[in-house]
Amino acid sequence: MPRELLLQVAPEIAANESLLYEYVAQSVRVSTKLVRKVVILKRSIDARQKAIKINLKVLVYLIDEDYNELKVELPEYQNVANAQEVIIVGAGPAGLFAALQLIELGLKPIVIERGKDVRGRRRDLKAINRDHIVNEDSNYCFGEGGAGTYSDGKLYTRSKKRGDVDRILQLLVGFGATPDILVEAHPHIGTNKLPQIIQDIREKIIECGGQVLFETRVTDFVIKQNEMQGIVTQNGDTIAANKVILATGHSARDIFELLDRKKILIEAKPFALGVRAEHPQDLIDKIQYSCDFRGEYLPPAPYSIVKQVNGRGMYSFCMCPGGVIAPCATSPGEVVTNGWSPSKRDQATANSGIVVELKLEDFKPFAKFGALAGMEFQKSIEQKAWHLAGETQKVPAQRMVDFTQNKVSASIPKTSYVPGTTSVEMGQVFPGFLTQIMREGFVQFGKSMRGYMTNEAILHAPESRTSSPVRIPRDHETLEHLQIKGLYPCGEGAGFAGGIISAAIDGEKCALKIAESLLK
Repeated sequence: MPRELLLQVAPEIAANESLLYEYVAQSVRVSTKLVRKVVILKRSIDARQKAIKINLKVLVYLIDEDYNELKVELPEYQNVANAQEVIIVGAGPAGLFAALQLIELGLKPIVIERGKDVRGRRRDLKAINRDHIVNEDSNYCFGEGGAGTYSDGKLYTRSKKRGDVDRILQLLVGFGATPDILVEAHPHIGTNKLPQIIQDIREKIIECGGQVLFETRVTDFVIKQNEMQGIVTQNGDTIAANKVILATGHSARDIFELLDRKKILIEAKPFALGVRAEHPQDLIDKIQYSCDFRGEYLPPAPYSIVKQVNGRGMYSFCMCPGGVIAPCATSPGEVVTNGWSPSKRDQATANSGIVVELKLEDFKPFAKFGALAGMEFQKSIEQKAWHLAGETQKVPAQRMVDFTQNKVSASIPKTSYVPGTTSVEMGQVFPGFLTQIMREGFVQFGKSMRGYMTNEAILHAPESRTSSPVRIPRDHETLEHLQIKGLYPCGEGAGFAGGIISAAIDGEKCALKIAESLLK
């Protein structure tokens, strides 16, 4: 029987197979020649002490023990071309994994996506970066793969209770992701590698008889006696189905407005909002690894920080080591920031959203909008930032120390944000209470992470699309909307997920509930 070991080794040992085998042999007190295979099950970095260690959970096979390499294989997907149809609105992780699950269950998905296919999106991303042109249907948030495809591909989730995380990771490996995502404590695919994986998932859906319709925006729902009958597209076409998974993401404001207009129950939901902070990556490495140079065996250092400031949580969000800041507006007349990293995380800068939790009471000035009050609060800040920065896709920016001291920065160096920045006192962008919390919070951050608060760090505003400002309520058991039978609110846009993995899990859950209801 192979034996399981928990090891703590130097980075150079973890990175070198022969050194690792020698270390394992010493640990089990055998000759290195007797170690047949060391399988790494989990890997994480322990940087709490000056001597940084790599934590490994391994299985050790000796020479007299059978070892068969485990291969990740996709399920046996059946042909569903003639099966009952289910509409899925949105081709993000929730929609795509719902489609795969439906195929496994013998149902035909019709995936409707307002944006372009994953490759076609690139031209529109180039246009927003270089020409400041925002395509409302094709951008960093909308299009095949959803917001995660071109904004990092982080797979870490705390949603262990929501479903089978390993199943989602294994499916991603089956579609081409590196097996390392099954091992790393904070798995990450990378924006450069995700598009091919997303394309392969789509091709599998089509190969099995499903449909994927791009550049097709849902403009209405067909509902009779509070039961779904289908959807209407921007061309006036009706697609019939009495089961509809609504997986449109956290930025589909037109869908929230449609639901509100049709008096379909939605609720305002708290979310978090703030800025995106960019530091030199080598500075973050020095802080996190307590060394002048991280060396060749350690990855670019991430960070995670949380503080309570005036009764509110202020925390890092979607931290991107070795990454860049991207423009994520979904409409003209607004600016929005987000961050991403390539798979190697080899850019010179590190960035992270630094956001403050909001409360429903913060939306009172927008109370006339009812359930859309939080969304209008969010829009107002994005539009104000657009105006202050010059009414292009440039964003307001300020050096971190200058922000805490209420000083306009005399100069802003070139940052990774391609459309550019405008020096602005950030207090003009945010409500007073939010500005004050962030100013105090950054001072606290600097006390916890020595060197973090520096004028080398540039704040970009706003980081406003952390999660949906609206929840579309659903029954806890059936996952159907509380009011409309056959409508399944799903994923981030409905307020039931936060990231690629949890959205994918929620998509699968909705698909399973649909199959259950059809078998009754």
